[in-house]
Amino acid sequence: MNYNASMKKYTHILFDLDHTLWDFEKNAEETLYALFDQFALGEHGKFDCNSFYRKYRFINTRLWDLYNKGKITQEELRHQRFQKTLLGLGLQQHQIPAGLPDAYTTLCPTKTAVFPYTHEVLAYLQPRYGLHIITNGFKEIQYVKMNSSQLHPYFKEIVTSECCGYKKPDKRIFEHALQRINVTPDECLMVGDNLECDIEGAKAAGIDQVFFNPENRRHRSKPTYEIRCLSELKQIL
Repeated sequence: MNYNASMKKYTHILFDLDHTLWDFEKNAEETLYALFDQFALGEHGKFDCNSFYRKYRFINTRLWDLYNKGKITQEELRHQRFQKTLLGLGLQQHQIPAGLPDAYTTLCPTKTAVFPYTHEVLAYLQPRYGLHIITNGFKEIQYVKMNSSQLHPYFKEIVTSECCGYKKPDKRIFEHALQRINVTPDECLMVGDNLECDIEGAKAAGIDQVFFNPENRRHRSKPTYEIRCLSELKQIL
C-alpha cells in the first residue's frame, strides 16, 4: 500500500464500478463464451472461443478509450466492438450475427462476479461513510449489474456520465457528484482502477484518490493512496 497523505477525516467515498468492484473481465469472458456457443461462431472454422475473447478484449479496451475521450458514441461502441472483432478474426460481413451486440448487453450485466472482499469491505464502510458510484458506464446496464451482483443496497447516489452529460476524467462529473451529495471535495475519497479517468479526474476536482491496482501495474502517477486488494481500504478508512 502506498500512503502519500496523512489520514484525513473523509465522510463520503466515491467508487468506480467496472474493474473496481464489478469484475468486468471475468463477467465479460463468461458472457462471450456463452455467446460463442449461442451464435455458433465456431462453425465458421476461423477461430476458437479463446481467440474470440482475446480479440474482443483488445478491441473493446481501445474503443472504450475512444468513448471516454468523446470520439465515438455509445451506439458506435456497442456495435463496432463486435464488427471489428469478428472481421479481424476473418469473418465476412454477412457472417456476423446481427443480434450479437444486443445479446451481449442483455446477458453480461446479469453476471455476478465481483472482486475479492467487495461485499465485506462495503459492509464495513456503509455504516461509517456515505457510499456512491460514479461511472462512465451506460445507465441502464450499470443498474442491472449492481442489482444482479447485490451491490445496489450499499450505495446512495449513482452518478453516470449519461445523466450529467460529462465523462470521467472531466472534472465536471465529479463536481456534479459533489453537488448531488452536498459535500466539499476534501470530504470525499475516490476509489478506481483507471489512472486517467478515476485518479487524474478526481485529482482535478480536488478529491483525494485511491488507485486500485490489483495487477501491480507500473505507472508514474502519484495517487493519494494505492492498493492491490480492496481489503486494504480498511487500513485507510
